[in-house]
Order: sequence, then structure tokens, then C-alpha cells
Amino acid sequence: MSVYDKLKALQISLPEPITPAAAFVMTVRTGNLLFVSGHIARRDGKPWTGQLGAQLGTQEGKHAARNAAIDVLATMHHALGDLNKVRRIVKVLNLVNSSSRFMEHHLVANGASELLQEVFGEKGKHARSAIGVAQLPLGACFEIELVAEVAD
Repeated sequence: MSVYDKLKALQISLPEPITPAAAFVMTVRTGNLLFVSGHIARRDGKPWTGQLGAQLGTQEGKHAARNAAIDVLATMHHALGDLNKVRRIVKVLNLVNSSSRFMEHHLVANGASELLQEVFGEKGKHARSAIGVAQLPLGACFEIELVAEVAD
């Protein structure tokens, strides 16, 4: 089954890719590696703000992570022209805007990781980090970046 068939089965429509909000590009390809810049979680086209463990709970954070991963897929589609060129999701970095008492960063990050595995199957299994931070750009609750191996 193609990646696009899986997206359709999951009832996911890729949004328009995000444009950089500062002095960087959204993707860099070197050889067979595609580096995707950080994408903050968005809801209704605006930054999904709040801090996990304060204003937001784990399940809402997991949903925000899933939304951010969908935006990453849109950026990858734009960069590659075809998501079926993805050979493997190699590494995912998850940043969780969280209070000092919040301890479920890994569960929030599962929102993105589970989506990548649903879409890419075995090729979506990846190394990852889930890190709590005191703040993210625009007050976002979550940010994700990744590295993928891609076909020529």
C-alpha cells in the first residue's frame, strides 16, 4: 500500500507546507538524507500554545504532536514530490514545552512516532529523543524535527 493510500485510510489530508518564520529553510537534502527543520504544533492554523503539566494534559499534547507530524509530512511531500521515496525515518527529535513537574514527555512524543509508523510501516520506526523545555517559539506546546533516508 502506498503512503498516500495509508494517509487516505487514516483520513489525513496533507496541509499546505509551512513556510519558515525566520532565517532558515524547511528542508536540506544531502545525499540520501533529508533533514526537516522544526515544526511547532498548530491548531486551526495557529500555534498550539500552552505548557504540558500546566495548561495541557498528556493526551492533548499527544494530539498536538500528531498534528505537528502531519505538517512535517506535508513539508516532506513538498521537498520530495513523493512520500513513497522515503526509505526510512531515521531520527526524530521531540521538544515538549513542559512544567518542571511534567514527566510524560515520552507519551506526548508517541503522538508523532505512532503516526509515522502508521504511515510508513516498518520504515517509520525510528530512533528518537523526547526532551522537556521551558519554552518554544510562539509559546507552542510541542516541536518536532526529523531526519529521513530517501531514494534518489
